[in-house]
This record gives sequence, structure tokens and C-alpha cells, in this order.
Amino acid sequence: MKREGVFVIVGVLVFASVVFAQTFGVKKRALKADEFGNVVINNFSEKNDIAPVVFKHWLHRLHYTCRLCHVDLGFAMEAGGTEIREEDNRNGLYCGACHHKGKEAFPAEKKHRSGKKTKDCDRCHSYGKDVKFEKDFYESVKGFPRARFGNKVDWLIAEEKGQIKLKDYLEGITIKRKALKIPLDTEIKSQELGMPDIIFSHKKHAVWNGCELCHPEIFGVKKGVTVYSMQDIFEGKFCGACHGKVAFVNQDCQLCHTKEVY
Repeated sequence: MKREGVFVIVGVLVFASVVFAQTFGVKKRALKADEFGNVVINNFSEKNDIAPVVFKHWLHRLHYTCRLCHVDLGFAMEAGGTEIREEDNRNGLYCGACHHKGKEAFPAEKKHRSGKKTKDCDRCHSYGKDVKFEKDFYESVKGFPRARFGNKVDWLIAEEKGQIKLKDYLEGITIKRKALKIPLDTEIKSQELGMPDIIFSHKKHAVWNGCELCHPEIFGVKKGVTVYSMQDIFEGKFCGACHGKVAFVNQDCQLCHTKEVY
């Protein structure tokens, strides 16, 4: 009887653990600082017998605004949503706006003085490969202000201090426009008891995103017309379109909920 009782208890515990895992899930491994924000692009790569592309947001945000890529170049804000083809790049679209023929960044095909041409595919199509890159993440961000999560870098402070210079214009692509007047900080009422209200800074977001990245597709232009919850954000909607994926993660509550509670 005792043995049967032990089996019953063990069986119940195993069943409970399975139900718990299926219902609530388990916490995943936190990404390394150099992994956070990396996007694997594999719409067509493996179908054409080439390794998928690993796009490193940290490397590009050292030099360019988010607005430049997601507005001027038209990249979707969802991984795989752009469906980039090699032909697009050769025609100067998407990645090709910078990389085609080395206009702004390294070209896919390098021509040497001898006339010989070599391909440099692995620098982008690096998934599953041991590729030696020219820039190392930890060397590139050495001395930058630290953050607790994500890339472990406070990119906003780094930009404010002039440690990074953001380019927001590509000749022949970006439309010259007059700067808009930046709205004042906006207070957003917290719906959770005891949680400080949010102070949203248009100024900080405009440096990286401009206005077009958020309005009107993600947020309505008029204050209060867009209704959303923290659960929506956790699911990658609204603020979650960036935060938790590329911008600082949602565990850093106090970076948004900054108004003092009395």
C-alpha cells in the first residue's frame, strides 16, 4: 500500500508539473547583450540554399535612426514582414539602399584593384556560422552608459552625451522636410493601483523615430483615441512594437512609470 501511495503522489506531481508548464509556460533564457534585438531573416534564404540573414539592430543603431530604415526605406516593424529579395537589394531597395555597390556600407561583392571580384555574403548570411565580424559588440559599446536589461546599454543617454551620432538622411531617398515642433511631455494615467503614472517624452522618441514611425499607424494622432493595456504591450503591440524587441525591455518599469506617487 505504501508503494502504491508513493506512485500516486509521484503521478500527481508529474501531472501537475505538465499542466503548469502547458498553462503558464516557463521563463526563457535571457538573451546575451549582443543577441538582444537580433532578427533572423529567412523568407527566401534557405529556399535558395543560403544561410539566413542575422540583422543586428545594435550595429545599425550605432549610426542610424530607426526612422531612416522603417520610414524612408520602408522596412516592416515585424520580423520577416518585408520579404526582401536579392533582386530588391540589387535595385537599391531596403538593404541595397546602403549596401548596393557600397554606397553607404560594405557591398555584397567587392572589386579589387586586380579586377578580381569576391563575394562577402557571410557578413549578412551568418546564421549558424562562425563568422568573424569587423565590429565586436562589447568593444563598440565600451564606455557607454549601462542599463539593466536588453543590450545593457542606455542608448538614450549615449546619444545625449554624443557617444553616438545618428544619421537620419540618405541622399536620393530621404525627403528634405522642415523640423516639426516637438510636443511637450505627455502624462499617461496608470491603471494599476500604486503604479506611478507614465511621463511620455516626445522629444526622446523623436530623436530616434521622428513622428512617422509611431503616428498614425501605431498610435492615433489625437490624444486619447488609442486605447491599449499593458497586456497589449507585452504581446508586442503599441509600445511593445519596439520595447521588449529592440528598445529597452518591459521589466524596466521605472523608465516609463516615472511620476512620483504621493
